[in-house]
Amino acid sequence: MVKMMEGDRQYQCGACKGSFPVCPELEARNSIVLPPKCPSQRCAGTSFKVVEGSIIRHDYQEIKIQENTQMLDVGAIPRSVCIVLKDDLVDKAKAGDDVIVTGYLTAKWSPELKDVRCDLEPVLVANHVRTTNEQKLEIEVPNDVVIKFKQFWSDYKDTPLKGRNIILQAICPQVFGLFTVKLAVALTLIGGVQHVDASGTKIRGESHLLLVGDPGTGKSQFLKFSAKLSNRSVITTGLGSTSAGLTVTAVKDGGEWMLEAGALVLADGGLCCIDEFDSMREHDRATIHEAMEQQTISVAKAGLVTTLSTKTIVFGATNPKGQYDPNQSLSVNTTLSGPLLSRFDIVLVLLDTKNPEWDAVVSSHILAEQGESITGKNDEELTTTWPLPMLRRYIQYVKRYFKPVLTKEAENVISCYYQLQRRSAIQNAARTTVRMLESLIRLAQAHARLMFRNEVTCLDAITAILCVESSMTTSAVVDNVGNALHSNFTEFPDEEYIKQERIILEKLNSMDSFPDPATLDRPSWS
Repeated sequence: MVKMMEGDRQYQCGACKGSFPVCPELEARNSIVLPPKCPSQRCAGTSFKVVEGSIIRHDYQEIKIQENTQMLDVGAIPRSVCIVLKDDLVDKAKAGDDVIVTGYLTAKWSPELKDVRCDLEPVLVANHVRTTNEQKLEIEVPNDVVIKFKQFWSDYKDTPLKGRNIILQAICPQVFGLFTVKLAVALTLIGGVQHVDASGTKIRGESHLLLVGDPGTGKSQFLKFSAKLSNRSVITTGLGSTSAGLTVTAVKDGGEWMLEAGALVLADGGLCCIDEFDSMREHDRATIHEAMEQQTISVAKAGLVTTLSTKTIVFGATNPKGQYDPNQSLSVNTTLSGPLLSRFDIVLVLLDTKNPEWDAVVSSHILAEQGESITGKNDEELTTTWPLPMLRRYIQYVKRYFKPVLTKEAENVISCYYQLQRRSAIQNAARTTVRMLESLIRLAQAHARLMFRNEVTCLDAITAILCVESSMTTSAVVDNVGNALHSNFTEFPDEEYIKQERIILEKLNSMDSFPDPATLDRPSWS
């Protein structure tokens, strides 16, 4: 909170009428300490009064900064220090900002209380404050790395989906298969393009992902790996998170109210991972509605009224309520409200059903990591091709330099699929809202970025539809989508896509408003 502080002033001696300056002492909490007698050598007066109009007033603010938790070891408690801001430095930083402060260190005495020992509190008096939010979110991508990206896509010019799958296999390589989940994670981290209309209304470009699955299906593994891929990330669990811990809380420190940023504010511009989403209370889950859609948090606590930015990707993981019932809606199976579910672009259900073939393949993969087998060697080669630092740079590069635009064909496919879902949605009423149409656009744009393109084609639109189909209880255009947990990487993805495209276009072609499939842009390799 910004306050006004009375600084230097002139005092006049009552005996000799001489004046002298007096400065407030920061160590004594900006109190004025008068000399015992007149500073003049020829006067011993002890009565002084303030000269009118001599008081210099300053804007004054005290903030508390904390160590970056991402730079600390596991289990370390972040330290904090009080910062004093004056004049033009006030309001330079808000809750959740990353700052670099330059100043000099001094001490401040604690208030004098009877029978209480006085302590010294270290205080940094700032003379320069610089916010580093934007710098932190940007990773320098050297030219030689960009050349590698372009060469990679040049090598897979005829089979682009095979090249895409090589990138996807580098996501959480310790987890076998789960193609649909890895594709959803990649599209969520890359995100779409923010749209601002003529009236100034913003439509978010960040996507949100929710994994609903039985225990032991790898949900937490994806959360932790996604946090490594993001430059700014906060990981929390629903069991230990309250509404104040997720958004912002007002605390009283030294007689003044201060705002402390929660997980969503600290993850502004990055990723917020919430594990055990079902363990949160209903009231606490409702507080993140505004943060997910409007990307702001409005605060009105203890006389403090402000709005904080939460331009954050939300990645949640939850367990179903008891045994998952495919005949019931997602709201019933997860106990999550419809408004909250509609804010997630993708909701994937991972069911640990009995499948002997899948169990044999997964067990072989896990055992291969402990020994030296062909599968283990393949994973090692894949990791060296797309290591974690290179994958992070690729995601940041495509987010920064690619702003895909929808083609007419992609618009037709997305529009017709949305209308078809609206007609057939019975159990998915919570998901088939206008937000679903926006989600399809974001996912199609994200896939175009993933494919290193500035144009959203029919391929991207159909891939977005397949992602949304996987998150629906009942499919509208694709029969037997299957369990996302058992989705594996196909050996010939480009040929497989052509089959899926034909099925989807035939279903959409039954609608009167859908154009002739022969007029749509076809992949160059078909």
